[in-house]
Amino acid sequence: MEIKSVLGLLGNMFKDISSVFRRKLRRGLSSFFGDSLVDNGNNNYLATTARADAPPYGIDYPTHRATGRFSNGFNIPDLISQAIGSEPTLPYLSPQLSGEKLLVGANFASAGIGILNDTGIQFLNTIRIGLQLQFFQQYQQRLSALIGAEQAQRLVNQALVLMTLGGNDFVNNYYLVPFSARSRQFALPDYVVYLISEYRKILMVIYSF
Repeated sequence: MEIKSVLGLLGNMFKDISSVFRRKLRRGLSSFFGDSLVDNGNNNYLATTARADAPPYGIDYPTHRATGRFSNGFNIPDLISQAIGSEPTLPYLSPQLSGEKLLVGANFASAGIGILNDTGIQFLNTIRIGLQLQFFQQYQQRLSALIGAEQAQRLVNQALVLMTLGGNDFVNNYYLVPFSARSRQFALPDYVVYLISEYRKILMVIYSF
């Protein structure tokens, strides 16, 4: 094959790759944080009792197999991705999350966590919200390496972000056992105020990114 032909072939390949990246960039990315309502498989990669990798989970999923989603089929991030015409985001811990898959976004959620770090401690190993935010920073670094810092920052600034937190702070903390530590520390109305103040801090951190 002549050099000109090889160069022409390589040129077309780079054009195709560039075209794919541009389409991905125009669509934007999605980031999901929180608990089992939005976890789509991160806990599969952890030594934890908060798992959804066995039946009956997933019985109505297209593959009819458990995926790590705490659902019989799709979960909230899946439905959002379908509504905006995007691919579903991969769990951040998934080995498949690399290359152009990063342009879709990532799911950082982990079943069992809450606003407070002592929520869900009975599940042994989860990705608490502080660590989810650290993973988000790592994700931005990987995105910058892929498309450049300026373009990555633009994508992050325009990203769709969903965070679901708080339910476990009641079910798996305040009301977990009679006379729990938190129920002895706070009357319920005061506990709600405390959770809101802690949640506000989390939102301010992610907004600063």
